[in-house]
Amino acid sequence: MKVKNNIILAMDLMDLASAESVCESINQYIDTIKIGYPLTLAEGLKTIGLFKENFGYKVICDYKVADIPATNEKIANLTFDAGADAIICHGFVGPDSVEACKASAEDHGKEVFLLTEMSHPGAIRFLQKDADDIARMGVEMGISNYVAPSTRPDRLSEIRDIVGKDSFIISPGVGTQGGDPKETLKYSNALIIGRSIYNAEDPETATKDIIDSIQ
Repeated sequence: MKVKNNIILAMDLMDLASAESVCESINQYIDTIKIGYPLTLAEGLKTIGLFKENFGYKVICDYKVADIPATNEKIANLTFDAGADAIICHGFVGPDSVEACKASAEDHGKEVFLLTEMSHPGAIRFLQKDADDIARMGVEMGISNYVAPSTRPDRLSEIRDIVGKDSFIISPGVGTQGGDPKETLKYSNALIIGRSIYNAEDPETATKDIIDSIQ
Protein backbone atom coordinates (compact mmCIF):
# COMPACT_ATOMS: atom_id res chain seq x y z
CA MET A 1 0.00 0.00 0.00
CA LYS A 2 1.45 3.36 -1.00
CA VAL A 3 0.80 6.24 1.40
CA LYS A 4 1.07 9.87 0.28
CA ASN A 5 3.59 11.89 2.32
CA ASN A 6 4.09 8.88 4.63
CA ILE A 7 1.11 9.94 6.77
CA ILE A 8 -2.10 8.08 7.62
CA LEU A 9 -4.83 10.05 9.37
CA ALA A 10 -6.31 8.21 12.34
CA MET A 11 -9.88 9.46 12.13
CA ASP A 12 -11.40 8.90 15.58
CA LEU A 13 -13.85 11.78 15.69
CA MET A 14 -17.29 10.46 16.47
CA ASP A 15 -19.54 12.41 14.13
CA LEU A 16 -19.41 12.23 10.38
CA ALA A 17 -19.81 15.95 9.68
CA SER A 18 -16.75 16.88 11.74
CA ALA A 19 -14.75 13.99 10.30
CA GLU A 20 -15.59 14.96 6.74
CA SER A 21 -14.68 18.59 7.41
CA VAL A 22 -11.20 17.59 8.59
CA CYS A 23 -10.72 15.15 5.73
CA GLU A 24 -11.75 17.73 3.16
CA SER A 25 -9.29 20.29 4.52
CA ILE A 26 -6.29 17.95 4.27
CA ASN A 27 -7.28 15.98 1.20
CA GLN A 28 -4.47 17.39 -0.93
CA TYR A 29 -1.84 16.16 1.53
CA ILE A 30 -3.15 12.78 2.71
CA ASP A 31 -4.67 9.93 0.70
CA THR A 32 -5.10 7.25 3.39
CA ILE A 33 -7.16 7.26 6.57
CA LYS A 34 -7.57 4.79 9.41
CA ILE A 35 -11.06 4.39 10.86
CA GLY A 36 -11.54 2.72 14.22
CA TYR A 37 -14.52 1.64 16.26
CA PRO A 38 -15.49 5.11 17.60
CA LEU A 39 -16.60 6.52 14.25
CA THR A 40 -17.89 3.21 12.91
CA LEU A 41 -20.05 2.55 15.96
CA ALA A 42 -21.31 6.13 15.98
CA GLU A 43 -22.08 6.44 12.27
CA GLY A 44 -22.09 2.94 10.81
CA LEU A 45 -20.14 1.02 8.17
CA LYS A 46 -21.36 3.50 5.56
CA THR A 47 -18.53 5.79 6.66
CA ILE A 48 -16.04 3.60 4.80
CA GLY A 49 -17.69 4.13 1.45
CA LEU A 50 -18.32 7.82 2.06
CA PHE A 51 -14.65 8.63 2.61
CA LYS A 52 -13.74 6.70 -0.50
CA GLU A 53 -16.47 8.15 -2.70
CA ASN A 54 -16.33 11.76 -1.48
CA PHE A 55 -12.59 12.20 -1.11
CA GLY A 56 -10.90 9.24 -2.81
CA TYR A 57 -9.23 8.06 0.38
CA LYS A 58 -7.85 4.58 0.87
CA VAL A 59 -9.42 3.29 4.09
CA ILE A 60 -7.76 1.05 6.66
CA CYS A 61 -10.23 -0.26 9.23
CA ASP A 62 -8.52 -0.46 12.61
CA TYR A 63 -10.82 -2.94 14.30
CA LYS A 64 -7.96 -4.84 15.95
CA VAL A 65 -9.87 -8.02 15.19
CA ALA A 66 -9.21 -10.55 17.95
CA ASP A 67 -11.71 -13.39 18.08
CA ILE A 68 -12.09 -17.01 17.04
CA PRO A 69 -11.57 -17.70 13.33
CA ALA A 70 -15.27 -17.92 12.45
CA THR A 71 -16.02 -14.56 14.05
CA ASN A 72 -12.92 -12.93 12.57
CA GLU A 73 -14.04 -14.08 9.14
CA LYS A 74 -17.47 -12.48 9.58
CA ILE A 75 -15.99 -9.18 10.79
CA ALA A 76 -13.47 -9.08 7.95
CA ASN A 77 -16.05 -9.96 5.28
CA LEU A 78 -18.43 -7.23 6.46
CA THR A 79 -15.59 -4.72 6.54
CA PHE A 80 -14.36 -5.50 3.05
CA ASP A 81 -17.88 -5.68 1.64
CA ALA A 82 -18.35 -2.12 2.93
CA GLY A 83 -15.38 -1.01 0.83
CA ALA A 84 -12.38 -1.10 3.15
CA ASP A 85 -8.97 -1.41 1.54
CA ALA A 86 -7.39 -3.08 4.57
CA ILE A 87 -8.17 -4.35 8.05
CA ILE A 88 -5.97 -4.53 11.15
CA CYS A 89 -6.04 -7.71 13.21
CA HIS A 90 -4.39 -8.72 16.47
CA GLY A 91 -1.76 -11.44 16.35
CA PHE A 92 -1.95 -12.69 19.94
CA VAL A 93 -5.04 -14.78 19.11
CA GLY A 94 -2.86 -17.11 17.03
CA PRO A 95 -2.38 -18.13 13.40
CA ASP A 96 -5.82 -19.66 12.82
CA SER A 97 -7.64 -16.46 13.76
CA VAL A 98 -5.19 -14.32 11.79
CA GLU A 99 -5.55 -16.62 8.79
CA ALA A 100 -9.31 -16.01 8.79
CA CYS A 101 -8.70 -12.27 8.29
CA LYS A 102 -5.93 -12.90 5.77
CA ALA A 103 -8.10 -15.26 3.72
CA SER A 104 -10.97 -12.78 3.68
CA ALA A 105 -8.62 -10.03 2.52
CA GLU A 106 -7.29 -12.22 -0.27
CA ASP A 107 -10.81 -13.22 -1.34
CA HIS A 108 -11.73 -9.54 -1.66
CA GLY A 109 -8.46 -8.49 -3.28
CA LYS A 110 -7.65 -6.35 -0.22
CA GLU A 111 -4.97 -6.26 2.48
CA VAL A 112 -4.47 -7.27 6.12
CA PHE A 113 -2.21 -5.59 8.68
CA LEU A 114 -0.92 -7.64 11.59
CA LEU A 115 -0.71 -5.75 14.88
CA THR A 116 2.45 -6.75 16.73
CA GLU A 117 2.64 -4.27 19.61
CA MET A 118 0.54 -1.27 20.62
CA SER A 119 1.77 2.26 21.37
CA HIS A 120 0.28 2.96 24.81
CA PRO A 121 2.18 2.33 28.08
CA GLY A 122 -0.05 -0.56 29.15
CA ALA A 123 1.06 -2.65 26.17
CA ILE A 124 4.41 -3.18 27.87
CA ARG A 125 2.90 -5.40 30.57
CA PHE A 126 1.37 -8.14 28.44
CA LEU A 127 1.66 -7.60 24.70
CA GLN A 128 5.29 -6.54 24.38
CA LYS A 129 6.76 -9.83 25.57
CA ASP A 130 5.03 -11.68 22.73
CA ALA A 131 5.36 -9.01 20.03
CA ASP A 132 8.50 -10.46 18.46
CA ASP A 133 6.90 -13.89 18.27
CA ILE A 134 3.80 -12.35 16.70
CA ALA A 135 5.99 -10.69 14.08
CA ARG A 136 7.76 -13.99 13.37
CA MET A 137 4.38 -15.70 13.02
CA GLY A 138 3.36 -13.07 10.48
CA VAL A 139 6.49 -13.71 8.42
CA GLU A 140 5.81 -17.47 8.52
CA MET A 141 2.26 -16.81 7.31
CA GLY A 142 3.41 -14.66 4.42
CA ILE A 143 1.99 -11.41 5.79
CA SER A 144 3.71 -8.29 4.47
CA ASN A 145 1.90 -5.48 6.38
CA TYR A 146 2.47 -4.74 10.08
CA VAL A 147 1.59 -2.28 12.84
CA ALA A 148 4.33 -1.40 15.34
CA PRO A 149 4.68 1.49 17.83
CA SER A 150 6.40 4.81 17.20
CA THR A 151 6.49 5.45 20.94
CA ARG A 152 9.25 2.85 21.42
CA PRO A 153 11.78 3.19 18.57
CA ASP A 154 13.91 0.37 19.97
CA ARG A 155 10.97 -2.02 19.70
CA LEU A 156 10.05 -0.67 16.27
CA SER A 157 13.61 -1.33 15.12
CA GLU A 158 13.51 -4.90 16.45
CA ILE A 159 10.23 -5.63 14.71
CA ARG A 160 11.63 -4.20 11.46
CA ASP A 161 14.59 -6.58 11.76
CA ILE A 162 12.20 -9.52 12.15
CA VAL A 163 9.78 -8.71 9.32
CA GLY A 164 12.47 -7.56 6.90
CA LYS A 165 13.08 -4.49 4.80
CA ASP A 166 10.45 -5.35 2.18
CA SER A 167 7.56 -5.48 4.65
CA PHE A 168 5.31 -2.44 5.09
CA ILE A 169 5.09 -1.07 8.64
CA ILE A 170 2.69 1.62 9.83
CA SER A 171 3.23 3.21 13.24
CA PRO A 172 0.76 4.79 15.70
CA GLY A 173 1.73 7.07 18.57
CA VAL A 174 3.25 10.01 16.72
CA GLY A 175 2.41 13.42 18.15
CA THR A 176 0.08 13.38 21.16
CA GLN A 177 1.50 10.10 22.50
CA GLY A 178 5.05 11.35 22.08
CA GLY A 179 6.36 9.45 19.06
CA ASP A 180 8.94 11.35 16.99
CA PRO A 181 8.09 11.49 13.26
CA LYS A 182 11.64 11.48 11.88
CA GLU A 183 12.89 8.80 14.25
CA THR A 184 9.87 6.62 13.46
CA LEU A 185 10.44 6.83 9.71
CA LYS A 186 13.91 5.33 10.13
CA TYR A 187 12.12 2.00 10.60
CA SER A 188 8.50 2.54 9.54
CA ASN A 189 6.95 3.25 6.15
CA ALA A 190 4.14 5.48 7.38
CA LEU A 191 3.10 7.46 10.44
CA ILE A 192 -0.37 7.10 11.94
CA ILE A 193 -1.40 10.50 13.31
CA GLY A 194 -4.76 11.37 14.78
CA ARG A 195 -5.33 13.95 17.52
CA SER A 196 -2.40 16.15 16.48
CA ILE A 197 -4.30 16.74 13.23
CA TYR A 198 -8.02 16.42 13.87
CA ASN A 199 -7.95 18.29 17.19
CA ALA A 200 -5.78 21.09 15.78
CA GLU A 201 -7.29 24.56 15.41
CA ASP A 202 -6.25 24.39 11.75
CA PRO A 203 -5.86 20.75 10.61
CA GLU A 204 -4.45 21.78 7.24
CA THR A 205 -1.64 23.82 8.80
CA ALA A 206 -0.95 21.07 11.33
CA THR A 207 -0.64 18.55 8.51
CA LYS A 208 1.67 20.77 6.48
CA ASP A 209 3.86 21.35 9.53
CA ILE A 210 4.22 17.60 10.09
CA ILE A 211 5.10 17.03 6.43
CA ASP A 212 7.71 19.80 6.59
CA SER A 213 9.21 18.22 9.72
CA ILE A 214 9.87 14.88 8.02
CA GLN A 215 11.25 16.12 4.72
